[in-house]
Amino acid sequence: MKIYSSKEIKNIALLGNDKAGKTTLTEALVYDSGQIARRGRITMHNTISDYFPVEQEYGYSVFSTVFHTEWNGKKLNIIDCPGSDDFCGAAITAMSVTDTTLILINGSVGTEVGTQNHFRYTEKLRKPVIFLVNQLDSPECNFDGIVEQLRSNYGSKVIPVQYPVETGDNFHQLIDVILMKMLTYGPDGGEPTIEDIPESEMIKAQEMQHYLIEAAAENDETLMEKFFETEELTQDEMREGIRKGMTTRSIFPVFCVCAYKNMGVGRLMEFLGNVVPFVDEMPAVRNTRGEEVMPDPAAPTSVYFFKTGVEPHIGQVQYFKVMSGTIKEGDDLVNADRGSVEHISALYVCSGAQREKVAELHAGDIGCCVKLKDVRTGNTLNAKELDHKFNFIKYPPAKFTRAIRAVNPADTEKMMQALTRMRLEDPTWVVEQSKELRQVLVHGQGEFHLRTLKWRLENLDKLNVEFAPQRIPYRETITKIARADYRHKKQSGGAGQFGEVHLIVEPYQDGMEDPTVYNIAGKEYRVTMKGKEEIDLPWGGKLVFINSIVGGVIDNRFMPAILKGIQQCLEQGPLTGSYARDVRVVVYDGKMHPVDSNEMAFMLAARQAFNEAFRNAGPKVLEPIYDVEVFVPDANMGDVMSDLQNHRGMIMGMDAENGYQKLSAKVPLKELSNYATTLRSLTAGAASFTMKFSSYELTPADVQQTLIAEHEKEAQE
Repeated sequence: MKIYSSKEIKNIALLGNDKAGKTTLTEALVYDSGQIARRGRITMHNTISDYFPVEQEYGYSVFSTVFHTEWNGKKLNIIDCPGSDDFCGAAITAMSVTDTTLILINGSVGTEVGTQNHFRYTEKLRKPVIFLVNQLDSPECNFDGIVEQLRSNYGSKVIPVQYPVETGDNFHQLIDVILMKMLTYGPDGGEPTIEDIPESEMIKAQEMQHYLIEAAAENDETLMEKFFETEELTQDEMREGIRKGMTTRSIFPVFCVCAYKNMGVGRLMEFLGNVVPFVDEMPAVRNTRGEEVMPDPAAPTSVYFFKTGVEPHIGQVQYFKVMSGTIKEGDDLVNADRGSVEHISALYVCSGAQREKVAELHAGDIGCCVKLKDVRTGNTLNAKELDHKFNFIKYPPAKFTRAIRAVNPADTEKMMQALTRMRLEDPTWVVEQSKELRQVLVHGQGEFHLRTLKWRLENLDKLNVEFAPQRIPYRETITKIARADYRHKKQSGGAGQFGEVHLIVEPYQDGMEDPTVYNIAGKEYRVTMKGKEEIDLPWGGKLVFINSIVGGVIDNRFMPAILKGIQQCLEQGPLTGSYARDVRVVVYDGKMHPVDSNEMAFMLAARQAFNEAFRNAGPKVLEPIYDVEVFVPDANMGDVMSDLQNHRGMIMGMDAENGYQKLSAKVPLKELSNYATTLRSLTAGAASFTMKFSSYELTPADVQQTLIAEHEKEAQE
């Protein structure tokens, strides 16, 4: 195929809610460009997208699909993304490496939660947006109502450039207000007949064209001056104004299409080729040092790997974007993240599972390699004189977690290897071996996200696995001051063991003043500080250890052993066996023996004294609290609020955002175990949520008693 320069390449992400028709549109785009002779069908399992077995099993996209089309001397790289928010990692990746976002809308439904989520991502990434209304032949389609929805959500920047003469069964004509022509399609779609706009539609078309011209002119001073003088722009001037407006996100064009019947697809392709910004017209990406990296084909080569696929009979397929320079077959490039040298034996451009070999790719282009020895998703390969690294893809935190185990324990190692491999394909699958919870945890974006992982393990890797609820990482702390002492004495022939430790414990908060005196049970204990250590605990919180030994009753060489004994106690609190935190310990007295005292004796004495003091200091269980944001339609607001409150959630606020309500709450992690499933059920899939760790807070008394009883029962068993 032709080698395209950076000024001839456009990169586009195709997004939309489930059932919007992205896979069908992909087939129509590739068919119209002449790359395939016949369009595939989802029901026939022969489409460019959705070619993985798990996608054919479930009937919709799980992974993003990279493909390209060639149109009028330009190359359009398009990444078709899954619609479900469970697979949002693919959408975020695609938007991060492309320059324009095409959001497909199901004409029979209108804007959905997926539309909202995807638009929110484009806001964060500052990407141009085109809205495309599909399925205009649906009897339920109300195009004007959808445009009104979009304008209500996203403002006057939403500008239709086409509208259907009719929707439903009679849909076959579009009015294009850039061309100011009517496009009439036959039963099989394809090339339309271009006709003058009938009188019955002329007033509406002129009003919409005037609105479009005014919006286009606002993005260029020269065009604005001409608009003020004549109130007209040529087609090329309109395209220039729209391009500039898209780049600055001041125009969101709206197009019409019926992908299944191949109506409007060719005109969409023309717009993508003529108007969408080229890669060199978008803001430069910055490397990890904050330096701008321009898509200059003459610069030294730098290539960023954004996606890994694993295909039968091939193995890993690594997808990359050329950030600068030109990558050529036979190049030797240095992996900036791993230090190894990679030989590029072959380069490909891809359309789903189909790959076409090329000799080189220029800055801004997207391609793939196979069988690289040491490249992972997120790695950068550079020419020897460069040291660029990139980390501009920011994945959302997980919101659904399950413990996983192999039914046959002998398969555990194979399971871990498979999970590691699968995470290369989807970085939003996060695998954690939790020492604290004694579980292998898999974190994802939702129930279906993890169900897909399980399906692949069982059907592709032939591993039987089970999911179980995640144990909750509780914490323990104290609420008052307490004192204890313990003498460890052991004499059984030969050298004995002797150590005696007296200590005081109290709750610790950052900024507390150092203690000088304690009054406990009517007795005064003065503190003479000889040493102080503030230890940030690996599981959060602090241990503050104060040495207040006077008169040499305990030698300084035994203080590390005393500290070690206390730290061991913090790893298993007395109430639930959870980690303890935020404790200040003052060792103020003790005894030692000139012969029998040693580190072990003082470590054991410290453990017993600390455990007794901790139990007498009003111990409490802390539970993890998460900040939760739920994006929910007005109609479901009451149900969602009631459900959160029934699960010990504290409502913090409500805001309207782009036609949805944003509900903010603080919710215990224990109550969020099945929240993704619950929310989907409550709202028929119309809501979404995010969650982020906030803090540890005291559990209610009844919850604490239940946890203590469960721990005691488990210990007895």
